[in-house]
Amino acid sequence: MSDKSTVGFQPMGPASRQRWARSRRRVGRIAVSGAKRLVKMAMARLPVAASRRHRPRTSHAGSARTSVTSAQDVVWFHSIDLGDGEVTAGTKSAGELAAQTNALCLPLSLAGQTVLDIGAWDGFFSFELERRGAKRVVALDEYAWSVDLRAQREYHARMRALGQQEQPPEEVPGLMDPVGLPGRAGFDYARARLRSRVEPVVGDFMTMDLAELGRFDVVLFLGVLYHLKDPFLALRRLRDVTRTVAVIETVTVQLPGWQDDKLWLFLENTELDHDATNWWAPTPAGLTALCRAVGFRQVHVVIEPLLHTPPNDGYTLHYGRTYIHARV
Repeated sequence: MSDKSTVGFQPMGPASRQRWARSRRRVGRIAVSGAKRLVKMAMARLPVAASRRHRPRTSHAGSARTSVTSAQDVVWFHSIDLGDGEVTAGTKSAGELAAQTNALCLPLSLAGQTVLDIGAWDGFFSFELERRGAKRVVALDEYAWSVDLRAQREYHARMRALGQQEQPPEEVPGLMDPVGLPGRAGFDYARARLRSRVEPVVGDFMTMDLAELGRFDVVLFLGVLYHLKDPFLALRRLRDVTRTVAVIETVTVQLPGWQDDKLWLFLENTELDHDATNWWAPTPAGLTALCRAVGFRQVHVVIEPLLHTPPNDGYTLHYGRTYIHARV
């Protein structure tokens, strides 16, 4: 669910260096090298090879049942320019989204191209690629559209006030409504205001019929991978729906001394941003290796976290964001 960036680094002092040394020893025990070892670990720890974020469901178009008459009625994740000077009050600011859009390194014109946006949420990137002239854009989501975002925020505040560990929304009664789709209200409102032709599809990417979904010239896979229990299967399915290029953006971890090792760090609880839906943080080398293992022919790292930057406050490891172009 979360979409976090790495900011506010400070020089590393003696105490931080000691924590860093201890963290390196710890990572040696829990990181996994290579795609085959990754699959074995995932199967051993996670007997159900399915997405934690998604439940099996037939895809359909439809619309949210939530009645929205103004942008103020929506809990927004994306800041979307609706025109006439109105920008939605998203958790992600307009500046952050502009920087992320630049980081995608996609052409300003996508005329004649087809686009699939996996995990579209409010649809910012779907609408942006439509604006760039893509002839067809499909926005695919299920999990974010099923979450009651106001109830989820109240739950998070209550758990943190009590000092208790949060659980994933699907394990908390009252936070998910896969029929009413309260989390899709923002997408539907923005789509109507923008008079967009982006096609919404409700479906679990990990279990839906990919033949029915089809293949696309450009596939966006932004802020999704680290929420999925089985990243090998996720990337293999991503390869199956990609005709030309998949743009992958995900959390990664930098480990000086092991930067060339193909490692995947397993997140057991809420150690990354207090988020129980985070499962994996690979090294950039581990991420690119898995992309190649599932059949992407060319894998290019566009952006990755600086190697020797110290961890953020409260962390023993340096987490950041990596952007990749994976071509078939």
